[in-house]
Amino acid sequence: MRADRLLIDCHVATMVEGNVPYGAITDAAMAIKDGRIAWVGPRADLPTVEGARVENLEGRWITPGLIDCHTHLVFGGDRSAEFEQRLNGATYEQIARAGGGIVSSVAATRAASEDALFASAMRRLDGLKATGVTTVEIKSGYGLDRETELKMLRVARRMGRECGVRVRTTYLGLHAVPPEYRDDRAAYVDLAIDDILPAAHAEGLVDAVDAYCEPIAFSAAEVSRLFDKARSLGLPVKLHADQLSDGGGAALAARYHALSADHIEHATEEGVAAMAAAGVVAVLLPGAYLMLRETQAPPVDLLRRHGVRMAVATDCNPGTSPVASMTAALNLACVQFRLTPQEALAGATREAARALGLLDQIGTLEADKRADLAIWNITRPAELAYWLGKPLLHQTRG
Repeated sequence: MRADRLLIDCHVATMVEGNVPYGAITDAAMAIKDGRIAWVGPRADLPTVEGARVENLEGRWITPGLIDCHTHLVFGGDRSAEFEQRLNGATYEQIARAGGGIVSSVAATRAASEDALFASAMRRLDGLKATGVTTVEIKSGYGLDRETELKMLRVARRMGRECGVRVRTTYLGLHAVPPEYRDDRAAYVDLAIDDILPAAHAEGLVDAVDAYCEPIAFSAAEVSRLFDKARSLGLPVKLHADQLSDGGGAALAARYHALSADHIEHATEEGVAAMAAAGVVAVLLPGAYLMLRETQAPPVDLLRRHGVRMAVATDCNPGTSPVASMTAALNLACVQFRLTPQEALAGATREAARALGLLDQIGTLEADKRADLAIWNITRPAELAYWLGKPLLHQTRG
């Protein structure tokens, strides 16, 4: 067998499903050729490898590169003042109805240049990269007009070209009603669906389409119109669902065979069962749950019972989840939602890849997949969810 690189003296958490926790291989080796895994397994079973540069990892652990499958990394300004308001008793809904929340970020994002948005987003991305992220999803949704939504998506595409990680872009035009359409929301919905989305798609800026389905945001009927349009353009969908109330978002996501339903703190058993039947991934976002001081956690036991796949993400955004550490998200998912460390790590690798429609390429370490690797200074995989704030990453490879 020929290879470019041969990694030895390592342990590998392949995250391949099976009876072995973490799909772990101790005293392992991995051969890589042309950016793909040529072979991985116990070092004792290693076939003869020719042409490879040998790298001794000195007993470190390798996992798939972590995948942050739900972020809002591109935005102008910050909302630290609202953070203070919430700690003084204001709710997220009160802030939003008073013109704060998403809308306040819209004004700052509209005013910022592409270069300024790129520079600030890259600083946030650096935090994710330092915690093992090699793939990130980035949403629009702080523009809410044609010019700024496309500007945000262009910045996200540029990040994918220049930042050394894989970037998947998501159009989130139905995130909030902008101030200029407050008295004519139907006109904004028309604009978002019939004008902005086709323009973004024509420019090659969209990998998926998302919406925020809540009483303070958009109705199931409005979201259905958007998803019908996405379907006509051949784009997959995902949904901010049942975060603040039971709005039937989980069932709506299932009806459209969405890649994922995200948040889902208030999803019912009926909605969870529908997600299971449709293969919709539940994306759990513990940072928002923490920052909003919520008390109703996602129905993790129901998700387990019905066999719904669970991903974990940072939801990095300026208002409700200023979290720029993937390992912190793993810890919060375990502590707040009672995921096991193995479930949390699977949620940031295999299931996050599934939530982005990329499981055929990344998310597990097995032959023929991309050699997207995170190499860690740890003694067991559970440390990735155990430590809060401790630097654990040795390096990433992509």
